[in-house]
Amino acid sequence: MDNRNEEEILGKAYDARLMKRLLQYAMPYKKYIVLAILLNIFVAALGPLRPYLTQIAVDKDIAKGNYHGLMIISIALFGLLILQAVVQYFLTYYTQYLGQRIILDLRSKLFKHTQMLSLKFFDKTPIGRTVTRVTNDVESLNELFSSGIIMVFSDVFIILWILGFMFYMDIKLSLVTLSVLPVLIYGTFLFRKKVRETYRDVRLYLARLNSYMQEHITGMNVVHIFRKEKDELNTFSTINNDYRIANIKSIFYYAVFYPTVELLSSIAVGLIVWYGGGEILHSTLSIGVLFAFIQYTEMFFRPIRDLSEKYNIMQTAMASSERIFQLLDDDSFIKNNENAEKLKKVNGEIEFKNVTFAYNEGDTVLKNISFKINPGETVAFVGHTGAGKTSIISLLTRFYDINKGEILFDGRNISDIDKRDLRKYISIVLQDVFLFSGTIKSNINMGSSHITDEKILEAAELVGADRFIQNLPNKYDEVVKERGATLSVGQKQLISFARALAFDPAVLILDEATSSIDTETEQLIQTAIQKLLAGRTAIVIAHRLSTIQNADKIIVLHKGEIKETGNHQELLAKKGIYFKLYQLQFKDQEITKEFVNQKTES
Repeated sequence: MDNRNEEEILGKAYDARLMKRLLQYAMPYKKYIVLAILLNIFVAALGPLRPYLTQIAVDKDIAKGNYHGLMIISIALFGLLILQAVVQYFLTYYTQYLGQRIILDLRSKLFKHTQMLSLKFFDKTPIGRTVTRVTNDVESLNELFSSGIIMVFSDVFIILWILGFMFYMDIKLSLVTLSVLPVLIYGTFLFRKKVRETYRDVRLYLARLNSYMQEHITGMNVVHIFRKEKDELNTFSTINNDYRIANIKSIFYYAVFYPTVELLSSIAVGLIVWYGGGEILHSTLSIGVLFAFIQYTEMFFRPIRDLSEKYNIMQTAMASSERIFQLLDDDSFIKNNENAEKLKKVNGEIEFKNVTFAYNEGDTVLKNISFKINPGETVAFVGHTGAGKTSIISLLTRFYDINKGEILFDGRNISDIDKRDLRKYISIVLQDVFLFSGTIKSNINMGSSHITDEKILEAAELVGADRFIQNLPNKYDEVVKERGATLSVGQKQLISFARALAFDPAVLILDEATSSIDTETEQLIQTAIQKLLAGRTAIVIAHRLSTIQNADKIIVLHKGEIKETGNHQELLAKKGIYFKLYQLQFKDQEITKEFVNQKTES
């Protein structure tokens, strides 16, 4: 994969199309934008006003010994500084407030949009990349709105005010002062080009660094078991060194540009002293004007340096906005039909009619699948890995849409049912349990106010989770860390079981739900399940055939097709695929028992 293409969509430093879309998020706060721009125009004039007052003080007061006039000018300058500080405070406050409000809206929209995307999107998109869009890229736009777009006005207006005062005071001296501008413009253009190239490399190597860190922290147990710490460190050091070199190269151009601007500023001051001094000797220029121009020159080059920083902010924001809008424009949703309705009464009848499905075109996972599950029935699906068992669950819950056929829920096509309403009546216990940071209670009720503490306790007791929860220091308020790191695999699975039962589903799906639980706990859950499934439809996927012998119906899948259907005894009598699977597991159990007995005897 080309990381440059995937991660570094730079485009232009300014893209009118992207900017137009970005400004749509600012429109609800346009009164703040107008206020900030007006404050910018006002505060930009306050700085250049000071040299003008200095010129008056020197030429009209100091030169003529007018002490009273000098005091008035001094008080005016002091008041000007206070006024500038106050206006600057409100300007900074409003621009930061504006940026934070826009970013709040944008980040919320991104998160909401991401939640609506189908699982197909997440199958193909690395998690780290999506997280980066909602965090780092959005934060880049915060800088654009709070210290980029609006503050550019400040720099531009300062330059315009300075030029206005300079040309008002002396046109010839203004032209002499600005004679260094062609060199400055060329240097700025060259700087932007070089910085853009290095910026691309910095972003590229940073993306690689983040990706490598995320992948290897997640797979740290594999690194340890194969003793690859040193090799991985060498690879990381190489990427890290590339990142360092790219940053140093970027710093080099800044280290050249800023002193160059300072040098040109000094040259401009020198030209002012040379030309202005000559004019003073010829009595065609006052000393006050000379002082004012020296101050204006120092002030003039400061916003130019600031504009180069704004260029970087703009460039980062354009790259980030391109990636953000790429995510927002992704419409791989599982869409409700226009006439999708909510379910009123649910019995739990499920029927697949000639269903064909492929995750990727040309790679069919389910082929012409048809079966019916009556309300209250427990149906098990068995088959080798990749046979299509989990895909059936994903289609029933509309995590994916089918390519051909129909899926009926209580006689209605699930595409005609509101997908959120459909999922309300289905609970799933997966093999790979995911717990959120929070408490055990919040992981069972998932923050739903309608699930009372009594329901939580009842569900936990029914599945046997209450036994270990009561032994925890804080019981149901025990803190659960990221992915349930402090709990065993079996404990996490029990919590997941309690979570599914607490929602009192019409259809309960168990996908290898007891694979990580010890035999004693499994027997406890099996007993609970028998009570729970009375009058409730259940779909069970299991590799351990001993857990599904009491199922009303067992469907055997092989390479995406239904090969056998019947109960446990009927399928054994057929001596087909199910019989072979049962024999293999029976032999495995016998071999394991024999091995344990031999170890015990020795």
